[in-house]
Amino acid sequence: MTKYEKRIYDIVNQSLSHLTVEQIYQILKAEFPSVVLATVYNNLNKLYKDGLINKISVEGMPDRYDKIVKHDHIVCQNCGKLTDRQFNDLTETLKEQFGTGFLFYDLKVFYVCPDCRKKLEQEKNIQ
Repeated sequence: MTKYEKRIYDIVNQSLSHLTVEQIYQILKAEFPSVVLATVYNNLNKLYKDGLINKISVEGMPDRYDKIVKHDHIVCQNCGKLTDRQFNDLTETLKEQFGTGFLFYDLKVFYVCPDCRKKLEQEKNIQ
């Protein structure tokens, strides 16, 4: 692993949130002022391809990166807030349905978060 790849891996795995490329770049740039954004993209793609980190893609939002720990995500359809959540594991059920072709699953549940629900209720009361 190069120094950048190792540090990017550590940034993703030590984070309590789901960082975007830009956020990772800003953290890395504070430590390595000469680093360029392309270096971050290239190393994130390599780490993801090698199965060392997860990439979370949600339509209309920048990709975010996460550590490799089995968990699912809930995504606010309104503000885009992404939160880790533990649901019952569906692996065995999916293996039964798909057989030997099953690889893995990535569950994202879309909802409206409590903060956005509160704002929407306040907007309704104002009108």
